Amino acid sequence: MTEIFGVPTQALMGQLLIGLINGSFYAMLSLGLAVIFGLLNIINFTHGAQYMMGAFGAWFLLEKFGVPYWWALLIAPVAMAAFGIAIERTMLSRLYKLDHPTVVQAFGINVPRMITLTYGFGVGLAALAGVLAAPIYQVSPQMGTNLIIVVFAVVVIGGMGSIMGAILTGFGLGIVEGLTKVFYPEASNTVIFVIMVIVLMIRPAGLFGKER
Repeated sequence: MTEIFGVPTQALMGQLLIGLINGSFYAMLSLGLAVIFGLLNIINFTHGAQYMMGAFGAWFLLEKFGVPYWWALLIAPVAMAAFGIAIERTMLSRLYKLDHPTVVQAFGINVPRMITLTYGFGVGLAALAGVLAAPIYQVSPQMGTNLIIVVFAVVVIGGMGSIMGAILTGFGLGIVEGLTKVFYPEASNTVIFVIMVIVLMIRPAGLFGKER
């Protein structure tokens, strides 16, 4: 059997796949949190509950169709790309980039409506992540609580409010976590938080965040 650094290739590839799948959920949830924070300057602590409700809503339906576990890798990037395009191609882009609702409102843009719309998109991403997770993970009332702690760490590492930071950091940390389970399993549950501490020591605003 072929090995890489003393680890069977099949086991390594399996953990990489799991890392990508987990990373897709980290990225989707982080993106929703990042956009909500970027526009409203608040942290959506209900994000985990919205993810859990999406999973419960899809669980019974998806279970009947036997959806393969890797489908998250197909749908998640499409959903995030569509979300990014929706921001860039609409008036939400001005609100997000200017970061000053009063100035944007002076151009005749209904800021409250835009904020509500963006919050809805962020919540929708959390619910969609739950839908994608339903056939993969065990669906339970605690599933959102267990995951959201990691997602908050991902958002901090990527930079609060950074769209690109949320996506790249989510996928990247999913892979790092997967590889850690292969080479140093004891640290797999803490590696993301260790990275967070290191990043904050070097760059308090996060990898892609803006200094305020």
